[in-house]
Amino acid sequence: MKEDKNAPKGIYEYYEKKPETADDKVFGRVSYPDRRGFLKGAGLATMAAVLGGAIPFHRNMPAGMIPAAFAEGLEDVVIEGKDGLTVLNDRPMNAETPPHLLNDDITPTTRHFIRNNGIPPTDVDADSWTLTIDGLVDKPMTLTIEDLKKNFDVVEQQLVVECGGNGRAFFEPKAKGNQWTYGAVACSNWTGVRLADVLKAAGVQDGAVYTAHYSADKHLSGKADKLPISRGLPIAKAMGGENLIAFEQNGEPLHPMNGAPLRLVVPGWPGSCSQKWLTRIQVRDQVHDGPKMTGKAYRVPNRPVAPGEKVAKEDFVIIERMPVKSLITSPQTNTEISGNELMVKGHAWSGDRKVNKVQLSTDFGATWLDADLADPANEGAWQTFNAKVQFPQPGYYEVWAKATDDQGVSQPFAIAWNPKGYLNNSFHRVAVVVKG
Repeated sequence: MKEDKNAPKGIYEYYEKKPETADDKVFGRVSYPDRRGFLKGAGLATMAAVLGGAIPFHRNMPAGMIPAAFAEGLEDVVIEGKDGLTVLNDRPMNAETPPHLLNDDITPTTRHFIRNNGIPPTDVDADSWTLTIDGLVDKPMTLTIEDLKKNFDVVEQQLVVECGGNGRAFFEPKAKGNQWTYGAVACSNWTGVRLADVLKAAGVQDGAVYTAHYSADKHLSGKADKLPISRGLPIAKAMGGENLIAFEQNGEPLHPMNGAPLRLVVPGWPGSCSQKWLTRIQVRDQVHDGPKMTGKAYRVPNRPVAPGEKVAKEDFVIIERMPVKSLITSPQTNTEISGNELMVKGHAWSGDRKVNKVQLSTDFGATWLDADLADPANEGAWQTFNAKVQFPQPGYYEVWAKATDDQGVSQPFAIAWNPKGYLNNSFHRVAVVVKG
């Protein structure tokens, strides 16, 4: 087989290259057959050979587990104004950030993931942009960004935004949609005004049930009467003080792909609630029924289901808070080290809750070490953890991370499957090879 110079050494030599697709040629990707499928039947010796070393704690590995060394994509694609993001789709544009590029406590704008549903607007002039508040309110309003700054308290908050489908790539059987791995999450510093303050000024009426959000992006079909997405919030959530109508990210105007010049930021709930290119908030007397609010979009079954099970539409419920989760940002997976110690760092978050504990394992979950865990900078921010781990001998290891929130809920090892591939909060695992 002809050697692929772009493939990581020692990992893909067992895989024949597949023919390139049109998208592969556009993005410069190299395609291989399903690495997981190959490894399902591989013995310990074969697996160790592919990994490049022995696996000291192999007896603790769960049956059928695929090493984290095989979980990553092949190449990053550079996007203008972004640094190192991996493109999943170009129509609409969707791109995630490799975990090791999320090591900062505050995510730089250049490394904030992109999740689009339609075609972004071309006219994003902040001076002429307006936001309308209407529906079940006493005082319908149309506000400029300057009006927001003058009439309401301007606040800065570090807030987590995470796509509801983050981790979809690891569902079996596969779920349709963008195959996010770990990087559809970020915690930037947002500047704006509280959504609750604006709604209070408009005077939310009795009987209000839900907000409805509208934006300036266009449907992929180009039809003016079709919206790519219009989601909303229960009125109780909308009135929470953690949600912002934001006009700055990390002290600068919003990036065009992250919603310039105005967007919602609703931490702890699916990123789809944080409407970008925001033009209107309507207060309604019913659960909003805009595009991607009905059917199976951003919904999960109302009961546990078997992998691959068909679920009727009426048995789906809307996703609200996101689950407890953690992410190892250092070391990068497939790191090789000399010596028996390694400093591990990452972040943890849990919807509307606080994380109380993060634990690390280097022996496939047989034992766990408590990491040092910082408090969140503010409500809605993620929490940074770090710990020094030790390895007893040379070989292949995995560092696993497990977070537990203030309600005692911990991340699972196994994924709770659902048809749309949402809410994957299984352990994050990174591969480490200790050299002798």
